[in-house]
Amino acid sequence: MARAAKPVTLRPETLRAFATYIRAAETGMKKTIESSDHFLWSDGNSALAERVQRGEIVAEFWSGQGPAKITDGLVHDWIGTVFMPHTTLAKTLALIQDYNQHKVVYAPDVVDSRLLNHHGNRFQVFLRLLKKKIITVILDSEHDVIYRRLDRTRWLCRSRTTRIAEVENAGRADEQQLPPDSGHGFLWRLYSYWRFREEADGVYAECRAISLTRDVPFGLGWVIEPIIQNLPRETLIRTLEATRQALC
Repeated sequence: MARAAKPVTLRPETLRAFATYIRAAETGMKKTIESSDHFLWSDGNSALAERVQRGEIVAEFWSGQGPAKITDGLVHDWIGTVFMPHTTLAKTLALIQDYNQHKVVYAPDVVDSRLLNHHGNRFQVFLRLLKKKIITVILDSEHDVIYRRLDRTRWLCRSRTTRIAEVENAGRADEQQLPPDSGHGFLWRLYSYWRFREEADGVYAECRAISLTRDVPFGLGWVIEPIIQNLPRETLIRTLEATRQALC
């Protein structure tokens, strides 16, 4: 069934359009980093904050009702928040920065993980990712991750993929890694922006995940659309839930 979706290659104009989107998004983020009233997305909406406080994991499009269409691609911009009671910021960061254990904490979405390099608050990380919905796709990815302390109760984290390659026949003797930016285009880029805030009764964790995928080819929506439309939200929610379960 995977072969029903013709392999594609990421085009330079698609990547340029994604870079433009990221620049605009990061410019907007800077305006709220130092804000004590709107540091978290949920701070600006009392009903939303109450849902999160009750234990619900809330995830929505950052804007609009669907992914943003760019040249031969789609930008999926989701934000999600979780409250993790009875834990601390120090424990939360220790868990997330233990990249060798991500294959355990975030299974089955993360098949394998290892720390490649670490200096201060900067980490280079390898993750083998599984994307499964109708068909199964394995991706080898490398990430540049930077943490930043704002004050005693607030931290930021920015993670950017530096390499993503699709893997054919993963785990078999004939396993083969395709050239980066080729294959079925189910994930070309993933930029994640985390915010953490400690309160007296626990920690809030918020993640804005911006990813780039191929567009939906005509006539193949039944194969492609469930993968690239639904998986970003589902993966974000599972990541937040797995973080909470590991801590609480």
